[in-house]
Amino acid sequence: MKEYLEETRMLNFNHDSIQRLIKQKKWTNDDDFQKIQKIYNFIRDDVAFGYNTDDTIPASEVLNDGYGQCNTKGTLFMALLRAVGVPCRIHGFTIDKKLQKGAMTGLIYWIAPKSIVHSWVEIQFEEHWYNLEGFILDREYLKKLQEKFSDCKASFCGYGAATNNFQNPQIDWCRNDTYIQKEGINHDFGVFCSPDEFFEKHQQQLSPLKRFIYRYFGRKLMNSNIKRIRIQQRL
Repeated sequence: MKEYLEETRMLNFNHDSIQRLIKQKKWTNDDDFQKIQKIYNFIRDDVAFGYNTDDTIPASEVLNDGYGQCNTKGTLFMALLRAVGVPCRIHGFTIDKKLQKGAMTGLIYWIAPKSIVHSWVEIQFEEHWYNLEGFILDREYLKKLQEKFSDCKASFCGYGAATNNFQNPQIDWCRNDTYIQKEGINHDFGVFCSPDEFFEKHQQQLSPLKRFIYRYFGRKLMNSNIKRIRIQQRL
């Protein structure tokens, strides 16, 4: 398990901001089950769903942003787990870009690659590996989506979700796998010890120009679309 507990450039759990958070939350005082559950809930709901500048930013930057998507929230999740002694690894995939339609719109959706690099976190607990993906959409955003598409009772794909049980997806962890984008997966890269290792081999298929457009324009529009969903459903 040693390799699944190591610090890396992206999993920089000794960073001051991460150590302050752990101390503030007193997670080191909990047993392993409580550590996993509390950190999982923090990542899901306290770190809002949104799009950062890049998949490869370190955990401390995700925490500072206060938002993230599958890959970046996963990085922070792994850093916090390893910091409190919970072994974890990353499982890499690609997902069909249709999953992002609604969050992605117009030109940004058109220039996006058909398959987008995706990942979930696997934790080792009680001699079992659990797949954890249900932390990607915070509960508030998911609730607004469910209200907006209240007629959808089964499968749903779009706005960052891909699930066969839209109104009641398995996003709570209690010794179980959790998923919210699993039904959009179209390729499996396998497991890796760290996000550093994964992203060294697999990156988003974007040209330098498209990467520039995403970083400085596209992701801001996507975050605005997500914000609009939250606001519209409050009115």
